[in-house]
Amino acid sequence: MRKLNRYIASSVIVSVLIALLVMLSLDLTGALIDEVATIEGQYTYAEVLIYLALTLPRRIYEYIPFSSLVGCLVGLGLLASSSELTVMRAAGVSVKRIAWMTLRASLLFIFFAAFLGEFVIPYSDQMADSRRALAQGDAQIFQAKSGLWSHEGDDFIHVNVVLPNGKLYGITRYQFDAKGKLEESSFTEQAIFLGDYWREESVEVTLFHDDRVEKKYQESRSWQTSLTPSLLNVLVLDPEALSIQSLYAYASYLDEQSRKSGRYWLAFWQKTLQPLVTASLVLIAISFVFGPLRQVTLGQRVFTGLVFGIVFRTAQDLLGPASLVFGFSPFIAVVVPLLFCLGLGFIMLRRAN
Repeated sequence: MRKLNRYIASSVIVSVLIALLVMLSLDLTGALIDEVATIEGQYTYAEVLIYLALTLPRRIYEYIPFSSLVGCLVGLGLLASSSELTVMRAAGVSVKRIAWMTLRASLLFIFFAAFLGEFVIPYSDQMADSRRALAQGDAQIFQAKSGLWSHEGDDFIHVNVVLPNGKLYGITRYQFDAKGKLEESSFTEQAIFLGDYWREESVEVTLFHDDRVEKKYQESRSWQTSLTPSLLNVLVLDPEALSIQSLYAYASYLDEQSRKSGRYWLAFWQKTLQPLVTASLVLIAISFVFGPLRQVTLGQRVFTGLVFGIVFRTAQDLLGPASLVFGFSPFIAVVVPLLFCLGLGFIMLRRAN
């Protein structure tokens, strides 16, 4: 039984890896074409390759569920085409047993995706965006259109680039009085976090008096604020790039402040339930091979897997934003396609028995 388990696992793992490689190659080719068109200044071809390398973990994470679906269809389909699955069943190995062997092989990719999503992607995505922003800006980096806005009391803050090592570039601060009148604005080239405060370097300050405008320059100054590097790392990234722990903490914080948190709860449930989503897609692949796709060609299996994956992804993409627009729970938006896959897979497997 161990040899049989290793044989099925190797067939599935190799097929999933090939499917993942093909999907990544197509995605990276398209991304390379898009990024090459933006080459300018210090954003060279080498920087483009570095950017694509840093975004590779996120791309792997996104494609693992669908490569698992297609890979399992191909791996088990090849065994079915050569009548090896028929021999296994004739030898007394049940469909449930084969399904469990296949699911065990897919756990390798499920755990790997969870590791990437929790520990790698939050850092690599921020590094990718920061490097690209710095390189594309060149000498004009501090006039960049992107960045992060925040406010504390009557102060409004804009940061162009946030690095994960506690370093900021291009900080513009606007200070208003209680009546909403602008009192002071400042621009800082960079700031470094030193434990409990930020040290701003190369600061240009503009003071707005009733009868005149005064400009000053400071080599450095201290900035006391509640904006820590960990909080900025959460704010600057898209919810989909955050870890589950960060999503839960920040979404709970937004709820406590009576602010909109739906987008973060949606990303939280998507990342939390992704292992089950991958497992449900693998279950669909198994049920297809033992059911309607038992005697079809390899091309038909791949096509069926791609179509089902696209339909499933479209359902996720529609239900997720719909939950934010119509106000129902993001958990429902994520769990409905999951339960549909699980139900369909179990029904077809029971019929195969």
